[in-house]
Amino acid sequence: MEFPMSLRRIILHIDMDAFFVSVEEALDPSLKSKPVIVGGNPNKRGVVAAASYAARKYGVHSAMPTSQAKRLCPHAIFLSVNHQLYTNFSKRIFKIFEKWSPRVEPVSLDEAYLDLSGCERLHGPTLKVADKIRKAIKETVGINASIGIGSNKLIAKIASAYAKPNGMLWIADGMEQKFLSPLDVGKIPGIGLKMSERLKKKGIKTAKELSKLP
Repeated sequence: MEFPMSLRRIILHIDMDAFFVSVEEALDPSLKSKPVIVGGNPNKRGVVAAASYAARKYGVHSAMPTSQAKRLCPHAIFLSVNHQLYTNFSKRIFKIFEKWSPRVEPVSLDEAYLDLSGCERLHGPTLKVADKIRKAIKETVGINASIGIGSNKLIAKIASAYAKPNGMLWIADGMEQKFLSPLDVGKIPGIGLKMSERLKKKGIKTAKELSKLP
């Protein structure tokens, strides 16, 4: 069944790329392309709050102990977390969101859902709008964002993960099942590492296999 354009749901999930690191790079461009880790002193107890893509190549990721991150990437630049700074940048970003939709649902400082349903006549084609939002964030705040577009929040969130870094992915109406079916169950929001391992022990490795469960 084809829905009129005005009735189709268009949800954007907008997620900043390595937000804390990106903010630090915006203030100090010399950090760009370098392995940067935000999370405090690696010689003390603490965890990684954010890692640049250069640092991630060494296996560093969020929530990892900073001591382990230092062992994996000893030449990394470690920076302390500055919550006030990141909050200020976040407020500037959300002001941009509010220019495009009256329905903005914050998820965290660096990500949100925007409901653009019914906004085509006002703003124009969805992909062009998404690209304008990305460019506005880059030009105004100085950081990159990735955007997933879909008919609901789940699809949009998964799509944004596949669009990273600094990209866009739109799962068109009717393509949701084809997109989801081959995905590893661990890629589905809400399924953590332990649950993923439990499902795979039962022979459930993909979203398609999961969908067959009662």
